[in-house]
Amino acid sequence: MTDDTRNQRSQLAFARLLPKLFRGGQAFVGVEASLSGLTEEQATTRPAGLPHSVAELVAHVNWWNRWMLDIIEMGQAQPYPAHAADTWPEVPAADWARVKNEFYELLARIDPHAARPDLSNPVNHEETIGELLADMALHTAHHFGQVVTVRQALGAWPPPGGGDTW
Repeated sequence: MTDDTRNQRSQLAFARLLPKLFRGGQAFVGVEASLSGLTEEQATTRPAGLPHSVAELVAHVNWWNRWMLDIIEMGQAQPYPAHAADTWPEVPAADWARVKNEFYELLARIDPHAARPDLSNPVNHEETIGELLADMALHTAHHFGQVVTVRQALGAWPPPGGGDTW
């Protein structure tokens, strides 16, 4: 097998894997299921002892996914936020639907980038396009694990379509 063939296979495998990493459904409950059935009140409630609501977690994921997508789509590095708190927007109950819709819109923007032939190109300081996409997937999965924990603390788990509860 040539190096070109090996690289093409690796690229194809990454392109098939990446959407699964963002959406879940195999290794973890999918993002759609994790967000389904939440009322505005549930989505914006911070359970006792936990630092964030579901809506705040999703807004934070949105902030970073938008930032990384802008870098990839503009092809140039962007400054890091001055403070981590800048990436945690407050979400009033009336904004839950907007925040959730924005998550899905950003998710749709990610898909076309998985099969790009230039994933190894640096785009953000030393980070490559592929590394940014992997960072987005891992960051999203990390915080969606927290979404499940918040829902459990609220007594709003499993979601209507079911979840990993065996």
